[in-house]
Amino acid sequence: MRVLLDENLDHRLRKSLGKHEVFTVTYKGWTGLKNGELLRAAEEDGIEIFLTGDQTLVDEQNLTGRRLAIVALSSIELPILKNHLSLILAAIDTVLPGSFQAVECGTFRRRREVPET
Repeated sequence: MRVLLDENLDHRLRKSLGKHEVFTVTYKGWTGLKNGELLRAAEEDGIEIFLTGDQTLVDEQNLTGRRLAIVALSSIELPILKNHLSLILAAIDTVLPGSFQAVECGTFRRRREVPET
């Protein structure tokens, strides 16, 4: 599969996506494109899956007639994503063109320090 990593994801994630051909928005020269323009450019380039941390993208874009699928991750933090690679890869392997799939990877939470009493 030809996968495009959104600007909000760490480019180092591409090395962890196994057999897939993975590109970044920056590598393709599409930095700064609005979501609709970005999806259109990706489709024209033969990208099959857009991997993003933008969970609201599905509400902003009409996926009807789209040739690519969108997989949205619940986190953009690389250490968190690396712990959920099997879920991410399963989504990439099963998502259908023109569809949206959310992957729950957890989120970053700061530990709250309990004051000493």
